[in-house]
This record gives sequence, C-alpha cells and structure tokens, in this order.
Amino acid sequence: MDKAAPRPTDAELAILRVLWDRGPSTVREVHEALRDSQDSGYTTVLKLLQIMTEKGLVDRDASQRAHVYVSRLGEHRTQRQLLRDLVDRAFGGSPAKLVLQALSASKASPQEMKEIRRLLDQMEDKKA
Repeated sequence: MDKAAPRPTDAELAILRVLWDRGPSTVREVHEALRDSQDSGYTTVLKLLQIMTEKGLVDRDASQRAHVYVSRLGEHRTQRQLLRDLVDRAFGGSPAKLVLQALSASKASPQEMKEIRRLLDQMEDKKA
C-alpha cells in the first residue's frame, strides 16, 4: 500500500470491516461486533484503534465522552491497495496469474462467473 495508507494487519482489517459495515463506531460497538468472531478483549480493541489512529487508518472524534472511530479509507480503496500488493509480491505483477489461481482454488458461483464475464467484456470493449 502507499506511504499514506499503511497495510493493515489481520486484526486491524477485522476492525476496518466493522467500521465499513457499521459506520462511525465507539470502541464498545466495535468490540461487541467482533465478540463472536474474535477472542479480543475490550482493551485489546481499544489499543488496536489507538494504533490504527497513529498509523492513519482511522480517525477519532474525541468530542464526546465515548470516542467515535471512522475508517479513513473506503473499503474498495483498501481492497485495491491490498490486492496490488499481493499481485506484486506473490504473482510477479501478473493479475492474470492471480485470477487463474483464485478460480482454480475455489469454485465460483454462477452469479460470480457472470460478473467476471461482464467485467472481462467491459475490459475488452475499452481496449477496442
């Protein structure tokens, strides 16, 4: 990811997913949303959000007693940056290799295949 947007850890990415789904949230709200999927205590979530604030991944509104956190970057932008990094590091910069591995590793649903075909057609039209 670029210098302005450091790559989030797995734990930070889980918190970002909560913020993307719920919107601005307090530490307690993030902790409650993660409680079923992760074994993280309240203070762990608080510490991670503090680190994420320092890294520039989230913004904090401290105007109320319970601080409210919001993701600084959108979900799609973060996913694109992570994907670019993965393509460069693991697939030698080849998006085709990534797609081929992804499709051979797990079966895509008929709806997903339709969407992939639509996207490929769209990309072909732009080249023509």
